[in-house]
Amino acid sequence: MPRFFVDPFAGDRFVLTGEDARHAARSLRMQPGEELTLCDGEGTDLRGVIDSVEPDRVEGTVLCREKSRGEADIRVVLYQGVPKADKMELIVQKSVELGVSEIVPTVMRRCISRPDEAGARKKTVRWQKIAREAAQQSGRGIIPPVHEPMDLKQAAARAAGEGTILTFYEGGGESLKTLLAGIQPGQTVSLFIGPEGGLDEGDRELLRQAGTQTATLGPRILRTETAPLAALTAVMLLSGNLE
Repeated sequence: MPRFFVDPFAGDRFVLTGEDARHAARSLRMQPGEELTLCDGEGTDLRGVIDSVEPDRVEGTVLCREKSRGEADIRVVLYQGVPKADKMELIVQKSVELGVSEIVPTVMRRCISRPDEAGARKKTVRWQKIAREAAQQSGRGIIPPVHEPMDLKQAAARAAGEGTILTFYEGGGESLKTLLAGIQPGQTVSLFIGPEGGLDEGDRELLRQAGTQTATLGPRILRTETAPLAALTAVMLLSGNLE
């Protein structure tokens, strides 16, 4: 069933305009009588039926409201070392599909890509658009925010004291099964992933001081765009959110 994110609203009537209306009317060729799902971005899904369709306006009636089923019962924040080229776009898209709650692009010592303020703002707009599309496609109940890039010191301070903080390091660490034993619904798990060059000793020490625990994803060295997806999948499985 087609899915659209809308601002929260009361009442039993809905209106789609702009890009969403054009997508429904022109791309999907939806007609009166067809059903769709609206999501308020706060975890509530609204099932509706279309009453009228115009090229730039779609109106209909809300049939029912229910809690979104696409959200995990834990909060996972990804602190991703900013990679080069368009790898971040892939990371954003797939992380949202896997259930990430927030994405914080993080500038670390070995990052090759270091966008200036204007470039970072432009990239963030692009990443947020990708997050919205991925959330819509995958049946999410929220659109995970993608923040503007921040340096590792800021990111570590932001994560400090907020649930379980894990740093993934190719040099080894404890198993996720051990580190996540006893994880409960509502808790936050923060994941730090290094860029192409990995985390240097200075980065690892800063993260240790912030209270992170070092985790392993096995004996193989994963690319920076593979590691967050493997980590998210493992966290979701171990927390019971892939059942």
